[in-house]
Amino acid sequence: KFYLIKGGCGAGSCVKMVNQLLAGVHIASAAEALAFGARLGLHTRSLFHFITKSEGTSWMFENRGPHMLENDFTPYSALNIFVKDLGIVSHECSSRKVPLHVAVAAHQLFLAGSAAGWGGLDDAAIVKFYESLTGVKVEGKLPILDKEHVMKSLP
Repeated sequence: KFYLIKGGCGAGSCVKMVNQLLAGVHIASAAEALAFGARLGLHTRSLFHFITKSEGTSWMFENRGPHMLENDFTPYSALNIFVKDLGIVSHECSSRKVPLHVAVAAHQLFLAGSAAGWGGLDDAAIVKFYESLTGVKVEGKLPILDKEHVMKSLP
């Protein structure tokens, strides 16, 4: 696509910064939401389906969520790209005296993921950060129930 952006030289770069701010925050929020759902004991694949049909969805949630659920971090867009891009956003917001609390928090999450060695993986791998903090797996596999567990759940 071709866009004509008014605002002079550099306006396109500014639009890209705002886009990357939103994209990075949405990926981090998707990981956080799925990890929270897993910690609540929800079946994350069902949760994903429900959220994609409700107001809380986003393009990034719908696109990166399946990678998180499949535990597939084949790099389509490396986590380190958001370390770089959100770093640029953080620098620009500081230099212009604009407090961007959520974007800076997302940047720190991506930095933590990179420090953990996941920088070359897909940016959806940020979910691993939440999995390591909470001790839950976001993978959307149905739990295997044994006979004893099922019998205890019956009235």
